[in-house]
Amino acid sequence: MAATDAGERSLRAPRGTFDVLPGEGAPRRELGRLAEKVLERAGYGYAETPAFESTELFARGVGEATDIVQKEMFSFEDQGGRSLTLRPEGTAGFCRAYVEHGMHKRPQPVKLWYQGPFFRHEAPQAGRFRQFAQIGAEALGSDDPSLDAEAILLLAELLRRAGVGEVRLRLSSLGTAATRRAYADELRAFMRAREDELSDEVRARIDLNPLRAFDSAHPGTRAVVAEAPKLVERLAPEDAEHFATVRALLDDAGTDYEIDPLLVRGLDYYTRTVFEFTSDALGAQSGVGGGGRYDGLVERLGGPATPAGGWAAGGVGRRGWSGSCSPPEAEAPKRRPGSRRASL
Repeated sequence: MAATDAGERSLRAPRGTFDVLPGEGAPRRELGRLAEKVLERAGYGYAETPAFESTELFARGVGEATDIVQKEMFSFEDQGGRSLTLRPEGTAGFCRAYVEHGMHKRPQPVKLWYQGPFFRHEAPQAGRFRQFAQIGAEALGSDDPSLDAEAILLLAELLRRAGVGEVRLRLSSLGTAATRRAYADELRAFMRAREDELSDEVRARIDLNPLRAFDSAHPGTRAVVAEAPKLVERLAPEDAEHFATVRALLDDAGTDYEIDPLLVRGLDYYTRTVFEFTSDALGAQSGVGGGGRYDGLVERLGGPATPAGGWAAGGVGRRGWSGSCSPPEAEAPKRRPGSRRASL
C-alpha cells in the first residue's frame, strides 16, 4: 500500500511471515497433491483441526517445560476471558479431536494426514518463520512397530518425491514414560556434578526437564551431554525389542539410518521411537521433518490409553520445500559409501 501522507508508513507483512504471490504458489500446492497421493495410498485420510485451540491443550499435551509452551506460543484471551493459542504444532489438536469425537470406537489404527499453517513466536531467521506451513501424519490406536517403520518410510518417500535431495535419517528410542522418568533422575544427578559447565538456561531447567540439555548449542553443555549416560542404553527389554523390530523393518526396506542417542525431540509427549530427517543443504536449520511415538498423549488429554505415532514436515517456504534441489518426483539419491543400507 502506498503512503497517502508524508508521515504515514507503508504497511508490510508482520515480521516472520511472508506473502505467497502468483507464480510462487504452484510448488506449495504440488506438495499437498504429493502428500495426498503418498499418504492416502497407505490408508491415511485428510483431516483438519482449528488454527487455534485452548491454551490448556498445549500446556498439558506439549509440556509445561518445553520451549514451545514457555517462550513460543501466540496466546490471547477472547471476549469471554478464555485463553486461546494459535496452534504451534499439530499432534495435540488431533489427539483432542480423537477423544472428542470418540474415534477410539472406529477400526484402529485411525490414520490421518493434514497440511496447514502453524505459529511460533521465535526469532525469525533463514528457514524459520513465525507462521509456517507443515504437512503431517498421525496414526492412533496401535503399538505395532510396523506402524513406526511405515511412518518413517512414508515421510522418506514424500521427501524424495518432493525433490528435497539427499537427507539423513537419525533414529533413537526414548522408551516408556517410566523409563524416561528413571533416566531423568540419573541424568539430573550426572549434570548436578558438572553444573558449572552448563549454560544458565540448562542449569535452570535441571529439575524441571534435564533432557532439554540435549538440544543446547552451548559448548560446555554439549561437552557434558556427550559424556552423559544414554537413554537408548537404558531401555526396558520390551522397549529394546520394539526398537529392534523397527530397525529390522527399515533394514528390510533398504533404508539408511543413523542411531543417534542424543536425539530426544523438543516435545515432552514422545515415547519409544523418535526420528528426524535432516539436510546439510539447509545449514543450521537442517531439519526437514521428524516425529515419533506419543503413546501416553491421548490418555493425558482425557481419552483412553491409546498408543500412537506420527510426524510433521516443515520448511515449506514460498516456492515449496526449503532446500529442494531437484523437481518433484525426482529419483532417490545414490547410495553413499559406508552407509548402513541403501539411502532414502
